Amino acid sequence: MTDPAATFASAAAVVLADALEHNPVRASLLGVHAYDDRLPDPSAEAEDGRLRDVRSALAALDSIPTEDIGEPDAIDAEILRTALTSELVAHTQLLEAQWNPMTHNPGRGIAVLLARDFAPLPERLASLAGRLRATPDYLAAARARLDGPIPRIHAETALAQFRGTLALLDVVVPGAAAQAVDQGAGQSARALEQPLADARAAVVEHLGWLEALQATATGAARLGPERYAAKLWLTLDTPMDGPTLLARAQVDLDRVSEQIVTEAGRLRGAARADAGTVRDVLDRLADDAPTGATILDGARTALREAIAFTRDHGLVTVPDDLEAMLEVIEMPEIDRGIAVAHCRPPGALETAALPTFFAVSPAPASWSPERIASFYREYNSHMLYDLAVHEGVPGHALQMAHSRRYRGNTDVRRAYWSGTFTEGWAVYAEELVADHGFRADASPELAGALRMQQLKMQLRMIINAILDVRFHTGELSEGEAMTLMIERGFQEEGEAAGKWRRVQLTSTQLSTYYVGYLEVREAMADLRAARLGASERELHDEALSHGSLPPRHLREALHLEAAYL
Repeated sequence: MTDPAATFASAAAVVLADALEHNPVRASLLGVHAYDDRLPDPSAEAEDGRLRDVRSALAALDSIPTEDIGEPDAIDAEILRTALTSELVAHTQLLEAQWNPMTHNPGRGIAVLLARDFAPLPERLASLAGRLRATPDYLAAARARLDGPIPRIHAETALAQFRGTLALLDVVVPGAAAQAVDQGAGQSARALEQPLADARAAVVEHLGWLEALQATATGAARLGPERYAAKLWLTLDTPMDGPTLLARAQVDLDRVSEQIVTEAGRLRGAARADAGTVRDVLDRLADDAPTGATILDGARTALREAIAFTRDHGLVTVPDDLEAMLEVIEMPEIDRGIAVAHCRPPGALETAALPTFFAVSPAPASWSPERIASFYREYNSHMLYDLAVHEGVPGHALQMAHSRRYRGNTDVRRAYWSGTFTEGWAVYAEELVADHGFRADASPELAGALRMQQLKMQLRMIINAILDVRFHTGELSEGEAMTLMIERGFQEEGEAAGKWRRVQLTSTQLSTYYVGYLEVREAMADLRAARLGASERELHDEALSHGSLPPRHLREALHLEAAYL
């Protein structure tokens, strides 16, 4: 008799291998290096072939009696089904490869080979040469594929990111070649010369194409209700739909608005506080602003203190080597234009011991002095502490370190991690440290400042979800969005303008923070009730021990009743 668990494990391995071969850059990012010398094929023919593979994989999955396999495998089967369905929808409904030039940038596949020392430099340069050789044909195929109505904002952002790719070819790759020469691997460096020259010429040609495209692009950035609904369900992996999300967010916007008014009144000693009090307090805190020269050091200091606080207060287990493996870096140009900061751990399937990057983007030098000042007032010295918690500890970096320890019968859970859970955990972590008095050891005033920034970020998170739903399903105007962010969210004008761009450039991702936070918070509340007497560390370690699960599956793994918010 065939063992259903063995059948599932075999099928999952085949599905994952096929997916990574189809997308070599994703394979590299995950830490699978068998395809490091290749770029994806952006052609319609390749997509048709992938669609056949996806449909075949779904049929194979449907044939396995998953009710006869263990709980971890059954959860992985559902995660794999959702991932495959999401890919099917991407290829048949969203069609982003046809209208979003940001999806076709070889720079990420080049950068990943140089960002970390996962293999000896000559070996990585040999793979790099392969990707450089593939770049001209890749970009030609991408231009042929981009035949849909292209939104101007996507063309503009792609243009900026491709300038980052050109800088990568002009600075980073030659720097790696020079390093190889110093190491006595001059042959590896010389083998790059012609592929690099050809790739650079192809990128310059593509930049010219994007510049012309930018002037004529007329596509709509909105997904529309039908496509947004399909993508939202698959992104969140939760039953919460757009109207329910919007209604819940409006209620929470009022709730958190009351909380921040109360906190501002407490800090000011005001008997009757209001929104004006909040603005006054936040303006005063924003005066303590970093500069382009100090923001990275400020982030490093904040991260060190967040790590020490998490350890000292027993909130979550912090691995002994985490701090040594966590680096604060300036965000590479190729990644800019979407978010101000991100956390990039080693690939979930990577076997080498590699650092996790907490990347921060300084204000662009091309901005006006007024806009730069606005940027640093938003990301002021107090906000950097909240950012270090979210991106670092006990947020993304710590959660992902725990996630890397998970081992199941398949690699599904590690390869298809949940953005809803990871973002929800990071927002939950902000609230967790504020509730436990982060920075109170230094002074009550600094703890209050941190709480104000955490509540401001809560408002931002809720407003982000509102903007995401309303923009992509309705007719939210720029003026309405800016008013909501500045007046209800107390954001600086520059931050609000940047978020308006992000709303247009992305869809559904901005909702993962809010929905993930709701579901993680509710799961932890239920876990506390079910594990009376357990410490904070024990509860949080248990929640993080199952990998980066979609929250509905986390509840299943923790043996909590299903809850639909």
